[in-house]
Amino acid sequence: MFDFDMLGLSPTLLKAIKDAGYDTPTPIQNQAIPLALQGHDIMGLAQTGTGKTAAFGLPLVEHLMQIPGRPDPKTVKALILAPTRELTNQIAENLKTYVKGSKLRVGTVVGGQSINTQIRFLARGIDILVATPGRLIDLMDRGAVRLSSAQFLVLDEADQMLDLGFIHALRRIAPELGSPRQTMLFSATMPKQMEELSSAYLTNPRKVQVSPPGKAADKITQSIFFVEKPRKPRKLMELLRRHPDTLSLVFSRTKHGAERLMKQLVAEGFDAASIHGNKSQGQRDRAIKAFKTGQTKILVATDVAARGIDIPDVRTVYNFDLPEVPDNYVHRIGRTARAGKDGEAIAFCSAEEVGLLKQIEKVMKKSIPVAGGERPEEVQAPKKGRGGPRGRRPGGGRPSGNTGQKPANNNGNRRRKPRRKPAA
Repeated sequence: MFDFDMLGLSPTLLKAIKDAGYDTPTPIQNQAIPLALQGHDIMGLAQTGTGKTAAFGLPLVEHLMQIPGRPDPKTVKALILAPTRELTNQIAENLKTYVKGSKLRVGTVVGGQSINTQIRFLARGIDILVATPGRLIDLMDRGAVRLSSAQFLVLDEADQMLDLGFIHALRRIAPELGSPRQTMLFSATMPKQMEELSSAYLTNPRKVQVSPPGKAADKITQSIFFVEKPRKPRKLMELLRRHPDTLSLVFSRTKHGAERLMKQLVAEGFDAASIHGNKSQGQRDRAIKAFKTGQTKILVATDVAARGIDIPDVRTVYNFDLPEVPDNYVHRIGRTARAGKDGEAIAFCSAEEVGLLKQIEKVMKKSIPVAGGERPEEVQAPKKGRGGPRGRRPGGGRPSGNTGQKPANNNGNRRRKPRRKPAA
C-alpha cells in the first residue's frame, strides 16, 4: 500500500509523487498535510531535511487543482515566499514535480535574473509563484503582478527571513493578498519575533512540530577538530582525500574566505566550486548543477546556501568556519543525511571560535564529540570602549604608550616650555 494514500490526496497528485519516488510520508508531512487539506492555517516547526516543502506543497497543489479556470493576466493564485534564490529555485523544482498531470503552472521571481523576462511571463498569470521578497516588491512597484487574487500564502524558512531583515517586506506584501486566504508558515527555529509574525499573518493556526529547535537530524554523525586557523586548509584537504569520490559541502563564514578557499583547493587538484553573494545567479546555478550531477565534488559556500541545497548525495558537511549565529550550524549540517541517508558533519574550531562553539553546543543541548586536537582556552574579544590588541583608544587614537604628546607633570597638566625672557 502506498502510504500517502492515507493523507487524503487525489489520485492525480498521488501518481505524480509516486512517479517521483516518494514512498513514506515524513513526520512533518503526516501531521501537516491533513490539517492543511482541511483549510487550517499552519505553523510548522521542523529542521531542514525533514520534508517541509512537500508538507505545504502537496496540500497547496491539491487545493489549486480543485479551483477551475486559469489565472487572469498579471495575477497569481498562490504565493510562496523564501529568503534566498537557491531555496526559491529548489521549492519550484519540487512543485513542478507535484503538478505533473495537471494544468497548473509554477514560476519563480528572484533577484539576479532579467526582470523583463519575469515581467513577460507574469503577464500571462501564474498559478503558483515562488519568490524572494525583494524582487517581488520590485515587480509590484512596476505593476507587473497583482496579488489580490492570491488565496494561499506560504512563508518558508520564516526565521531566516527575519534574520535577513525581510519583516518590512512582509508587511508590504501581505496586505496586497486576497482575503480570506490560507496561510502556512514554516520555520526551523522559534525566535520571539516568530510568535509576533504568527499572530499577525495566521488565523487560529494549528501548530505542528516534529523536532525541537536546535536538534540535528538523528542520522548525522558529528565531530570537531581543534585546529589553529592557518592550519585549517591543510586539515580540510587531508580529510577530503579520504573520500575523493563523494560530495562534500564546505561552509565558510565570509564571501572572500569562500572564494579564497575554493582557489586553494583547485590549486591542489580538487574539483571544487564556490557560491556566495559576490557570484551572479547564473554562476551560482551552474555551480550547484555541477555539484548535483557529481561533476564537481566539493562546493564551498557561505550561509546563503545553508537552506537552499537539497542534494540527497551530500555525504559530508564541513564547517570550515563556525557560524556566528548558532542556529545556522544546525541548518548547515542539515544539508547531509537527507532522504533517509546517513551523513557526516565535521567542524573545525580555532581558539578564536571557542566562544562560538559554546553557543552552538548550548543551542543543541549536547557536546560535539572531539575527533582531534585539544580544546584551547577561549580568546576573549576586547570590551567595547577599551583598547584593542594594539592599545588603541576609543575613536582610533594613537596607542597610549606613544601618544605623540608632551608628558604630564605630577599635577596631570601638560608641561609647558618656559617663556623666554625678552631681550634687554
